Amino acid sequence: MKYLPIDAQLFVENRKRFIKHLKPNSLALFNSNDIMPTNADGTLPFRQNNDLFYLSGVDQEESILVIFSEAKEEKHREILFLKETSELIAIWEGEKLTKEKAFEVSGVETVYWLQDFEKVFAQLMEETDTVYLNSNIHARATVEVETRDARFATWCKKTYSAHTYENAAPSMHKLRAIKCKTEIEQLQTACDITEKGFKKVLEICKPGIMEYELEGEITGLFLKNRSRGHAYEPIIASGFNACVLHYIANDKPCKDGDMLLMDFGAEYANYASDMTRTIPVNGRFTKRQRDIYDAVLRIFRQASELLVPGTILDNYRDPADCPPGLMFHEEVGKMMESELIGLGLLDRTDVKNQDPKNPLYKQYFMHGTSHYLGLDVHDVGHWNCPMEEGMVFTCEPGIYIREENLGVRLENDILITPNGPKDLMANIPIEAEEIEELMNA
Repeated sequence: MKYLPIDAQLFVENRKRFIKHLKPNSLALFNSNDIMPTNADGTLPFRQNNDLFYLSGVDQEESILVIFSEAKEEKHREILFLKETSELIAIWEGEKLTKEKAFEVSGVETVYWLQDFEKVFAQLMEETDTVYLNSNIHARATVEVETRDARFATWCKKTYSAHTYENAAPSMHKLRAIKCKTEIEQLQTACDITEKGFKKVLEICKPGIMEYELEGEITGLFLKNRSRGHAYEPIIASGFNACVLHYIANDKPCKDGDMLLMDFGAEYANYASDMTRTIPVNGRFTKRQRDIYDAVLRIFRQASELLVPGTILDNYRDPADCPPGLMFHEEVGKMMESELIGLGLLDRTDVKNQDPKNPLYKQYFMHGTSHYLGLDVHDVGHWNCPMEEGMVFTCEPGIYIREENLGVRLENDILITPNGPKDLMANIPIEAEEIEELMNA
């Protein structure tokens, strides 16, 4: 792996926390992701299942983690099953984890090869009452490909139909939402690498440069700094393209007088960063561009201050289901209304008489302002629960004026602390004056 080794104690502690969520005499199992095919004998780059990585640190395909804290044999309370390495595999694919290396990475003492799985698993199933199976439960997920976890669940329930089955995902969501010191360090490294990419753009951006040229420079810097690459498909959107929220073609020229919206973030050690900046292609804001930019920046500043323990992220659920607390998105909506009125985009009387279920500001700001961040860009977590120390969220207000070919969004990654929000991207330029100064240095 490109990233530096992570202390195995992180994964040891993560497993200890997970065990506390299990019912008595229960077993939990996690599978790695598949290597996905393209065509012929081609494959996509491997990306590990984040739950398996969180609990083991194993970043290798064809891997299984079993956690059974009440197993009769102490050696079976934590088990890794791995693809057996060989000299032939080492020649063609490179070195895989040995049993010794797997222990060094994960802290799991018992490691078997995959060919032993069904025999050992049958023994464990004689001892347990309940099996926790993993699945990808996420509000934004569209699952069309059957995962290894899904295939295993089908096989397991058919083979051991008398057992009781539980879903591990709700517990994993609670655990992964709160980051420990080591995880925050990985996130900070990802943010620091992202900073390098943005500063490179400020150096080279000029009228006539292609969006993909900027993407290429960013990608190269990421790789040079131990990142595997982008944590998600980067958006390099000039002019009207900035008004297309998920624009990823990145194939147009950046024109003189246009604004350039860039939404990208480095991945480091499987942890994601997520940043958005909007800059003038020629290095100077027009008055209109500056007015809109400053409005978005004011909302960003105010909204960031609300990311504190007790705030509730999602106001679109039934309030009866939510404990008392400030509703983050609702407050940001009020800020946005005020700024859009000031920019002449909304009328104060119309806002006063609007349908509260369909607020007028959504004409110009149609997405949420925040989401969990961690091993996933849109990380797991419970949106209707109060924020807690150790959670990390994005803050990303934007204004999109299609009739003016102008979109502005600003986004940083914010850590929740008992002393107020900590901006993990505080060192990345965001003030208009600093951006102009760096672009014209």
